[in-house]
Amino acid sequence: MRSKRISIIIFIAVIFVGFSVSSCKDQQYKQSNLLDKTAMSRSLFFKLSLAQWSLHRYVEEDKKSPFHFASQAKEMGFEGLEYVSQLYEHEINKLGFDVVIDSLKRISEKESIQNVLIMVDDEGDLADPDENKRNQAVENHKKWVDAASKLGCHSIRVNTFGTNDPQIWKSTVVDGLRKLSEYAATKNINILCENHGWLSSNPVELMKAINEVNMENCGTLPDFGNWCVRRADADEKWGDCAEVYPDKYEGTKMMMPSAMAVSAKSYNFDEEGNETTIDFLKMMQIVKDAGYTGFVGVEYEGDVLNESKGITATKDLLLSVAAKLK
Repeated sequence: MRSKRISIIIFIAVIFVGFSVSSCKDQQYKQSNLLDKTAMSRSLFFKLSLAQWSLHRYVEEDKKSPFHFASQAKEMGFEGLEYVSQLYEHEINKLGFDVVIDSLKRISEKESIQNVLIMVDDEGDLADPDENKRNQAVENHKKWVDAASKLGCHSIRVNTFGTNDPQIWKSTVVDGLRKLSEYAATKNINILCENHGWLSSNPVELMKAINEVNMENCGTLPDFGNWCVRRADADEKWGDCAEVYPDKYEGTKMMMPSAMAVSAKSYNFDEEGNETTIDFLKMMQIVKDAGYTGFVGVEYEGDVLNESKGITATKDLLLSVAAKLK
């Protein structure tokens, strides 16, 4: 009986050791794979950041904590974080604004990952035709400028919908951007306009406004995919698109001279791993030719792959096309 018991113990020990060795090998493989991709990314002309909107379903639908963002990005091999303000609404209401920002700072420092920018939503429209509403939007954004400064970000991204009338929009967007940029300059923070719909997705009109503001800390955030200038319901900011800017590549090229961030938007992929609606090689050649060397943010917005796989597919595509650039 004792001999049998000893044999069982030895058998269990052997299984445990074998499992441990196998687990170690799997972990070493994962770490090696991550190191290979990280080393590859370090040889690029740009750095890789993760836009938190890529994980919005994780927060909004799965009801998971947005405070996991830094560890998720680090695990997937990213160097930088691009926060989305609206994903922290519940936490801000529950804990308070300062507590949330202080927590994000501690978490990012613990993960040794760089805070890049904050995409700010739901704080009013900086191009609102109503001057009182526009001024209130400027005031509402100031706390996010302060937060970006505390986190060590270089920028916040703002919304400039306003109106679809280009004559009115030109004066209102310049006013809102200049007022906020003047405050942000005191904090060493940039104010970035993304092609995010309506006239902001018309690069000709957008660049007229940026040039008229004429401040070093007021620039652009070209997004590979947001080119809808008019919705089916003209009064709606989102929904079915009725008109798209005709040349997204030329539009990106126009925005790049003032670019302080770049968003590599992706939706779906073919069997070869290429984005089905955006030529990433062409886009990244435009980015490189502009002399840009900052962060390129992965922003997956597809509905076929899950968020994790979509993020990885986008990151892998960026690494793949980077090796082919001239």
